[in-house]
Amino acid sequence: MSDTMLTHPLVDGPVGPGCKKVDPIVVADNVTRTFGGLTAVDVAHVEIPRNAITALIGPNGAGKTTFFNLLTGFDKPNTGQWSFEGHSLARVPAFRVARKGMVRTFQLTKSLGRLSVLQNMLLGATKQPGENIFTALIKPLWSKREETITSKAEEILARFKLLEKSEDYAASLSGGQRKLLEMARALMSDPVLIMLDEPMAGVNPALTQSLLGHIKELKAEGMSVLFVEHDMHMVRHISDWVIVMAEGKVVAEGPPDQVMNDPAVIDAYLGAHHDTDLGEMTGATPVIEENDVAADNADKKNADKREGAI
Repeated sequence: MSDTMLTHPLVDGPVGPGCKKVDPIVVADNVTRTFGGLTAVDVAHVEIPRNAITALIGPNGAGKTTFFNLLTGFDKPNTGQWSFEGHSLARVPAFRVARKGMVRTFQLTKSLGRLSVLQNMLLGATKQPGENIFTALIKPLWSKREETITSKAEEILARFKLLEKSEDYAASLSGGQRKLLEMARALMSDPVLIMLDEPMAGVNPALTQSLLGHIKELKAEGMSVLFVEHDMHMVRHISDWVIVMAEGKVVAEGPPDQVMNDPAVIDAYLGAHHDTDLGEMTGATPVIEENDVAADNADKKNADKREGAI
């Protein structure tokens, strides 16, 4: 059966690249970004469904992170318009995008190593009167708010099993723990849409399961999730909807099982090897898990050295 003949509860009409959603939280049109003669992003139309976990996948160089950067104000497009909850965010600076409820994390974590875990969390909170140079001089004007956000930070850290490290330097955390901290810090601003750029990259299998559980909890709490990921087994396991990019364009989208068997997707990843199932290919490879463990252990050793230097 042709993809265009299929329907889905999230979609208003037939399933296919650029299909309209029943309740989109993000709508993007004609978004392009070029670097010299290279077109990194060329998205004609895409919609992100509300209160769903959407995976953005594609081979290396497909333009996924660049598209993330454009939507969240960390880069400027050559052309295009996009909206979040009906409000245009085209060319809106990143800090204003975050204030509106669209918050992202990064593949390379952005924790401040010389601040404690708790201090990193407090940086993510909004509406802090103590940030004003005048009110900062009068403690009663900001002390109650600081108590409120500190309590909130401790609750989130407990949920992410990081509370016992709240007074530790962020630099002392392992790579996987820094991923948890970045996701936890994003929740301090009460986001409506949380965008995760390769949240599982470099994380050992034990913490991967923890991160997966937290992502599912985000949806259960009413948030929408958009994440970039390469592990097709993980994508199939956790996502409600999958959007596939290749050479800057959206080449396919749909529910996970349908997308994994789409010839356009298989061609984007594997060339002419259409007899290979993407989920099976990337599903359970011991070498990958061993590399994840090795990477996480190396991160922890380097972090220990940095903490000693501090």
